[in-house]
Amino acid sequence: MFVVDTNILIYGADKDAPEHDRCRRFLESCRAQTTPWYLTWGIVYEFLRVVTHPRVMAKPFTSDQAWAFLNALFASSSLGLLVETDRHRHAAVEVFAEVPGISGNLVFDAHTAVLMRENGVRTIYTRDTDFNRFPFLDTIDPVTETRRTSKPRTSNRPRR
Repeated sequence: MFVVDTNILIYGADKDAPEHDRCRRFLESCRAQTTPWYLTWGIVYEFLRVVTHPRVMAKPFTSDQAWAFLNALFASSSLGLLVETDRHRHAAVEVFAEVPGISGNLVFDAHTAVLMRENGVRTIYTRDTDFNRFPFLDTIDPVTETRRTSKPRTSNRPRR
């Protein structure tokens, strides 16, 4: 089980990105597998925001093109969406207590990390090194194959 971050989706969609081939192959392998993999609605909307933005993309997608890319991913029977549970607030409090200095742009990544914790998912495929700040996550960059393994929990407090 793992989450695929926005940047992997963007590079997989953007044929002009130097990372395109590796990210596209990675996403194709995800689509073909039978084991669960995940996105979040935040990741979906961030993808839509970035790929349709004319100041971010040299050749921005139309919303139809962006949704066509996402719908190809959603066609994978093993893809799921992580959503908030009734434990979300408790997981968020834990994560913000464990990771000092969550503010600004890191709040978006923290939301993804909280969703991962509350749903029991530890691994994220991303090129964003900010996820390395969350000690309970394993991060993998599918372009460089760089891995960072999470540190074991030292707290004796049970997870809620």
